[in-house]
Amino acid sequence: MSTAAAGAAAGPRRSDPAAGPTGRFDPAAGGAGRFDHVRALFVQTPASLIGYLIGWCLVVAMYWPLAPRLPMLAWMGGLGVLLGLRLAHYLRFRRHPDADEATLHEWRRSWKVLVLAQASMWALAVWLFWDLGTPYHRTGLMLVIFSLGLASVQLLATQQKLYIAFVCVLLLPAMARIASDTDYPWHWQLAGILGLQFVALLVMGRVQRSALDQMIELKARTEQLAAQLAVEKAEADAARREAEAASRAKTQFFAAASHDLRQPLHAMGLFAEALRQRTHDAEVASLVNSINESVDALEGLFGELLDITRIDTGGVDVNPAPVAMRELFARLKLHFEPTAFEKGLALSFHGAARVAHADPVLLERILRNLVSNAIRYTDDGGVLVACRPRRSDRGEPQLLLQVWDSGIGISSDSLPHIFDEFYQVASQRPLQAHQRKGLGLGLAIVARLARLMDSEVTVRSRVGRGTVFSFTVPAGRAVRALEAPAAAPRLPLGLTLQGRGLVVVEDEAAVRDGLVVLLKAWGASVLAFESLDAVQAWLAGAPAEAPDLLLVDYRLPQGRTGLDALALLRAHWPQRQLPGIVITGSTIGGHEAEAAEHDFHLLIKPVLPAKLRAMIGFKLGLR
Repeated sequence: MSTAAAGAAAGPRRSDPAAGPTGRFDPAAGGAGRFDHVRALFVQTPASLIGYLIGWCLVVAMYWPLAPRLPMLAWMGGLGVLLGLRLAHYLRFRRHPDADEATLHEWRRSWKVLVLAQASMWALAVWLFWDLGTPYHRTGLMLVIFSLGLASVQLLATQQKLYIAFVCVLLLPAMARIASDTDYPWHWQLAGILGLQFVALLVMGRVQRSALDQMIELKARTEQLAAQLAVEKAEADAARREAEAASRAKTQFFAAASHDLRQPLHAMGLFAEALRQRTHDAEVASLVNSINESVDALEGLFGELLDITRIDTGGVDVNPAPVAMRELFARLKLHFEPTAFEKGLALSFHGAARVAHADPVLLERILRNLVSNAIRYTDDGGVLVACRPRRSDRGEPQLLLQVWDSGIGISSDSLPHIFDEFYQVASQRPLQAHQRKGLGLGLAIVARLARLMDSEVTVRSRVGRGTVFSFTVPAGRAVRALEAPAAAPRLPLGLTLQGRGLVVVEDEAAVRDGLVVLLKAWGASVLAFESLDAVQAWLAGAPAEAPDLLLVDYRLPQGRTGLDALALLRAHWPQRQLPGIVITGSTIGGHEAEAAEHDFHLLIKPVLPAKLRAMIGFKLGLR
């Protein structure tokens, strides 16, 4: 173990009483620092014993042929015993590495005695062997003695008093013996050289001690900083975990709140529309329209808040896969065609034969938001969703997806800010009520979802002429193309349900009553049930005439769903494929796959009567 490493290992801890009042290491202060230094002395014992053994061998090799046998053997035996005793001290320490401070200090007292005894034996070697041999022997003996003193700088730097005593015992007798050798012509010069070495060793010991103290002080400060950083990291980790838990709780809260609040909003819209159907007062009709617009605005706010929350909390995973644009366009068409049809807009798609490689959920969500915006701000003309092949800057195949509209357009001043959160375009012409709703989060959500897919949404627009949004996704491998769905015949805007029979399955009494009142106001014959058991009881009576449309809630009592209701009703009339509409208040998890598998269309609560009317007309037209 090196001296630096030993010193570092022996540094004071943060609460070390060996650290003085100024924060600098003070060995006189005792405590844990001195305790660690004592342990370091024993740890370094093997290295010092090896050095002494080498010096012992060199002296024996030089003077064995020259020295009298009895003094040589006595010196060899005495130094060998001391080496053995120090080795025994080390082995005792190895057997008890966890000895307490009192025991180590007791061992150190005997260790000091052995070290000073070894210094005396080396000083005795100079008195015994100095006048033997040639000047080369004397030079070799001086080098051995100086090397032992030099090695002690590293070994005893932490024990300053012991170090000074060791150097004095080692060199002062040797200086006296050399100075007293009057037969040697250069004895004073050699004694002076050894004296300079004595002074140099004392200075080196002081410098080594100062450097070691600075190193220990630096290590102590490093340990303090490390401990502080560990505490701060633990606090930061705890805060991060709390923030993640709070984010998850916030997302769950928004999901639950959006579902629970959509229910009364949905019922309120239905009752308001039923009220409008029963009055011919223009002022009442205007108030009902305002209520419906407010409900529609709240629906958009719920959806936007939930989406932005899920994105910010990292709740959106990106799983790229081949996406057949034909299938995606078919879902978009079925979702938006009733709304576009009601506004008199043409909704068309181009490039359905292409295949993208992207996250199908995120890609569809981006296009849904863009198409929804395009229909909302377009009063005449149409909306085009296009998919065209492109090449990236590196030559990789891509698809350019664009949503064109012939709407009101966006001014050049507003274009740089439309993807900012809570920003709404200031139009140069008055907007309709349905165009003013929202928090300004729709395009911000689009931009964030695109970034999750390593893409970027760009926009071009001319006021009064329309807007086009564009973004690219990687091209995918071709998959089996699906046949395009047949175009549905369109019904006139003046929808009437006279003579139509509808079955409603809804567990919320307010929503169920609102639907019944509204559908009857439109001329329909309505049968309403609160649970699947009630439906089964009705079917047990063997009704002869099949309904024209099924309108069911997704969540039903006893863990059942609207899919179970659809299956039960359709099984009773297997010869007819009864059209179905499923209404849900939950926006977590898409139901598109279920809709395709079980042949129904989905509406998210709160459903404005206009949307409901458009969807019912669309579904009846499909028949």
